[in-house]
Amino acid sequence: MKWFAKKKPAPRAPQVQVRDVQGHPFGMLDQYVPLRRGELELYRSIREAVPIVDAAILKLVRLCGGVQVRCSDGEGQRGLERFLEEVDTGRGQRGVQSFLDQYLDSMFTCGQGVGEIVLTPDGRDVAALLCADPGQVEIREGDTPLDFRLCARGPQGEPEELPWQELLLFTPFQPGTDSPYGVSLLRSMPFLCGILLKIYQAVGQNWERVGNLRFAVVCKPGEGDGLSAQERGELVASEWSAAMRSTRQGAVRDFVAVGDVDIKVIGADNQVLDSEVPVRQILEQLVARTGIPPFLLGLSWSSTERMSAQQADLLTSEITAIRRSLEPMIRKVCTLWLRLHGIPGTAAVEWADINLQDLVEEAKAALYQAQTEQIRREST
Repeated sequence: MKWFAKKKPAPRAPQVQVRDVQGHPFGMLDQYVPLRRGELELYRSIREAVPIVDAAILKLVRLCGGVQVRCSDGEGQRGLERFLEEVDTGRGQRGVQSFLDQYLDSMFTCGQGVGEIVLTPDGRDVAALLCADPGQVEIREGDTPLDFRLCARGPQGEPEELPWQELLLFTPFQPGTDSPYGVSLLRSMPFLCGILLKIYQAVGQNWERVGNLRFAVVCKPGEGDGLSAQERGELVASEWSAAMRSTRQGAVRDFVAVGDVDIKVIGADNQVLDSEVPVRQILEQLVARTGIPPFLLGLSWSSTERMSAQQADLLTSEITAIRRSLEPMIRKVCTLWLRLHGIPGTAAVEWADINLQDLVEEAKAALYQAQTEQIRREST
């Protein structure tokens, strides 16, 4: 061989395709660290990521509605009813029920509800009831647990006490000794929601793999065909790509190759894991935390008729407890309205009955009770 002869370049190593790293869009759930005020965005992400959690909170908000106020003064009673029906609650909404919906939604998600009573310019009437974002409000404790102030971050980053504390509304949700200012209903959900989203993400990737097929083409060229391995691979790849493009455009084009060519579907021989059992186990934990019976969320889990009635009774007691936590706030608003209008007395808060039972069953129960009373009177 002559020293100036051009050497044939060595064939390059075949390219290995690897899958891009993909994750669900709510990556905050995988990096959860409880930081008191910093987890509010995490809780909002949980509601956005898991529809069943969002539906449970909305149903709790709807079921807790139906407030009425009673006053011993006749004129005050009529004025209170008109005030509760027509009070401005911001963003084009009116009525105390729209305010309670926003207030309860904030309590369940953030662990506390914060609102404000807005007076008219002359200070003689209530102009509006507005809800505030708990993430922008901080609490400064005093010398005793009875002394606390609502604050907001000032321009320098220091908490500054908000003016007119007597017009601010604050209600904690399920306060405890370690968290006296309430905890979120979603406090125990980040870990399980992260696992649930990973399962859903894997299911989506598996369906993308099965529904949008990927092929592995292996060509073993014979000896003496005059083409190197690299040239043969490039030729097969170009022809295969042309065949796939024609298929996407609606044309049928066969792939013809010379030599030992093996075509397989990537992942066709793998078994897709069954996600029904782990998903249900996680959903059971999430639904149990909300206190909503599964049948109210559209989950057709096996349950007897008696079990459904007991679950409805438990939900009724849960809603009653939530209503009790709202009564001081409602009583404060109504009492202030009475004082501004010079009406003595106090306001008593009453709630509409919680009806989760079948009307036919209720009618049967009333009939049985009436028959029992009749038999008791006849026996005496």
